Amino acid sequence: MNFSMKKLIPFFLLLIITILAFTSCNSGNRAGKTSDPPNIIFFIADDMYPHHFNCLPEGEGKNLTPNLDRLADEGVLMVNQTVVSPVCTPSRFNCLSGQFASRAVNREFLRKTEKEEGMTCIQWNSFLTENDRIISHYLKDGGYRTGFVGKNHAIDARGFKQIPDYYASAADPEIAGLVAHNYEVARRAILDMGFDYADAIFNNNPRFLGLYDLAVQNTDWIAEKGIEFISQESDKPFFLYFATTVPHGPTDPEHSYEADPRMTAKGIIEKAPDVLPARYTLEERIKEAGLEGTGRENILWLDDAIGALLDQLEASGELENTIIFFFNDHGQRAKGTVYQHGVLNPGIIWKKGGFEVGDVCDQTVSNVDFVPTILDMAGVEYEPDAFDGRSFIAALAGEEMDEPGTQYYELGFARGVRKGKYKYIAVRYPGYALNWTAAQRDSVLDAYNIPRLEKSMDICNEDPTLPFSHLMLIPGGGTAEHQSYGKYPGYFDPDQLYDLEKDPDEQVNLAGDPEYKEVLEDMKNELQKYVEMLPGKFEI
Repeated sequence: MNFSMKKLIPFFLLLIITILAFTSCNSGNRAGKTSDPPNIIFFIADDMYPHHFNCLPEGEGKNLTPNLDRLADEGVLMVNQTVVSPVCTPSRFNCLSGQFASRAVNREFLRKTEKEEGMTCIQWNSFLTENDRIISHYLKDGGYRTGFVGKNHAIDARGFKQIPDYYASAADPEIAGLVAHNYEVARRAILDMGFDYADAIFNNNPRFLGLYDLAVQNTDWIAEKGIEFISQESDKPFFLYFATTVPHGPTDPEHSYEADPRMTAKGIIEKAPDVLPARYTLEERIKEAGLEGTGRENILWLDDAIGALLDQLEASGELENTIIFFFNDHGQRAKGTVYQHGVLNPGIIWKKGGFEVGDVCDQTVSNVDFVPTILDMAGVEYEPDAFDGRSFIAALAGEEMDEPGTQYYELGFARGVRKGKYKYIAVRYPGYALNWTAAQRDSVLDAYNIPRLEKSMDICNEDPTLPFSHLMLIPGGGTAEHQSYGKYPGYFDPDQLYDLEKDPDEQVNLAGDPEYKEVLEDMKNELQKYVEMLPGKFEI
């Protein structure tokens, strides 16, 4: 080898190393490489029942949901997944923050606590504020871009203007201006909480947007904006919080899939979205599947949204590096209570190729566990003590995890704790409400019913002498918890103890049985630990 070639060898070696390094760096693009931090979609539905899931015994074969079925077949079913607070607002608070909703510091919640003699009362009042650090902040700091579409009802928004006439026309320029203003208030509140993108926002359920014209579902619009977000060019992984407003009411065709597709929470848009199969095909496909008359069209509509996201991810090459959580906001058969049919809420987690744990994971997990689990999946560092929940990523990997020593539940004027096979529920009301006169009870009931009648909504009770529900200081309870109100034999008992192995439906209250006196005291002590750890008062 001549001298000139010897001098060139180091140059060629350096060139080869540089090329290999450049290739390695660029192989980590957003084309679905599994070495990259994964994209994550948190898909949250609203008020689904067990019979809406083909993957659960109650619904097997009863639904046309090919995309949800795919997630269940290829992913993992979390059969022992629970929620802390079984109504939509605190449940979403739990999912986004990893904390119990009794830690809320928004103005409405603190005022309610003061009114209830220092008892934290978890209803539709626990909102996230700029004082809270939530999943979007962590992921954004960790290099993710973050998006939010669909139902909010968890992030505090201030500055709405009153729409003077609920039955005014959405086409009226003055009304349209108010609607647009309120929409932007809601959207901006989400952006201010660490989300890079927010659109197709329903700040509340459609009937509570302030205008009858807009009190309709629009899954197409939410799906369109979800696809718009995940389609954005970026070298960052993404997190998308995708919250449907279905199958929560209104469920009638005229106010859901047969409504004008241009009607949105933003007002009347110029062009109807076209990212999902045509709405008129929903009934046709249900009929072809032999499910006519089941009222499953809105579930299929929801499923179409899942399919649209999957198709977009497939087309862009992102699907292989995306993890999808499918979560329903709470158990529905005992919504508004902390009974098992309210807190037990199986969900699905999907990724290409599935998880090492297999098709089913029986680890006991809670919705306060989602944030630390997602942060572990994303490789984002965090302090475990920042959350009331804990990561269950090890369980998905097929590793042994200790079962939680206890599980805690809180809602309205009820608290609950589970330890092993036993579950204890305490129901306490403030003294002032227990001393209401007949006239006061009648006034409270009217204050609840009259606005609902004005909005053409159903009412569930007109008898002011009935006891309160666990959730609300309203005689006979509210509509949300009406399905379970008084349906449990021990519903009106202040102390309730159940053996869930022998009595999974909580029909036999053991609290008054001398044989279980020590168990009852032990369970009360377990609940007391949570009461002392959390803000507010609750007398055990």
